[in-house]
Amino acid sequence: MPRPIVATIHIESMQHNLARARACAPGARVWGVLKANGYGHGLERAMRGLADADGLALIEPDNALRLRELGWTKPILLLEGPFDAADVAMMAAHGINGAVHGEEQLALIESARLPAAAKPLNLHLKMNTGMNRLGFKPERFAAAHARLRALPHVGEITLMTHFANADETAHPRLPIGEQVRRFNAGAAGLPGPLSLANSAGIFHMPGAARTLGAELVSDWIRPGIMLYGGSPGGKSAEEFGLLPAMTLSSELISVQDILAGDCVGYGSRFQADGPMRIGVVACGYADGYPRHAPQGTPVLVDGVRTRVVGRVSMDMLTVDLSGLPQARVGSKVVLWGRGMPIDEVATAAGTIGYELMCALAPRVRVVEA
Repeated sequence: MPRPIVATIHIESMQHNLARARACAPGARVWGVLKANGYGHGLERAMRGLADADGLALIEPDNALRLRELGWTKPILLLEGPFDAADVAMMAAHGINGAVHGEEQLALIESARLPAAAKPLNLHLKMNTGMNRLGFKPERFAAAHARLRALPHVGEITLMTHFANADETAHPRLPIGEQVRRFNAGAAGLPGPLSLANSAGIFHMPGAARTLGAELVSDWIRPGIMLYGGSPGGKSAEEFGLLPAMTLSSELISVQDILAGDCVGYGSRFQADGPMRIGVVACGYADGYPRHAPQGTPVLVDGVRTRVVGRVSMDMLTVDLSGLPQARVGSKVVLWGRGMPIDEVATAAGTIGYELMCALAPRVRVVEA
């Protein structure tokens, strides 16, 4: 028999969350982002959950090709673009779009020697509007666009940027309005569709538009974390109308009765104030649960909220069974997902839901609801 820990993937939740993205940006086309193995949900499962998207976006060229092998015929976008000349050839051969975010990539595209029958390369030219990771500065953007436009093997050019603080539209250092102002200045007069909004932007751009007294247009939106039921910030996932796409669950494999002064786990960090029951859960950091999750991190046992106590170990963690007299070996435990928002667990552990999803270990059995 396998260990009782299992990650259940809810395909219908992805479908619901994709519909929420569309509802927030009427008329926009949707890139469903499934980088990092579909945010830990599995590439093929994410592809099926996002089947209604207008295109799929990811980072890894090999997985872009895998999507074609799996039967995806609609557009695919490489969010970091090609890494070498072989990637450019693969993009042309399989009709895969790519970002262009720097001089080196621009030179790769310019020097490409593609067969006459190759499909034109549809590209996303990225502007750095303050994130300062990737992209051409606004004052150099038009020149980069002109160089691409002059190439016979380049097709449509989409104008793209990425918001640093879309979940905090009035951020004191870089508000979304300032990034939009820089984008509009750098892209002034250039043709092509726009791709601006990630998950946070999708939810917060309408409010930012009202603040600016203008409409913020994004012809393509790029939802990522919201598709999997995680909050992009500002409110809880539930308040955004999102459903969790992954439930990580396990069982109690032992129950210990301890006395006042007894300690639990490595380092004896937790010490009981009085008699209590401790449950041992078949889940540890080797399964992807954060080792640094502190005492008090929420967890469900038999549908009742309780807390982690003691240090998380490789294969197990321990929970407080006070007020849970019915709990026993075999009781169901939900670490995150339905009934236990992943963002609550992540916040308690000092991280974000993205990391927990992506850290799901290969040894965890994955099933579909």
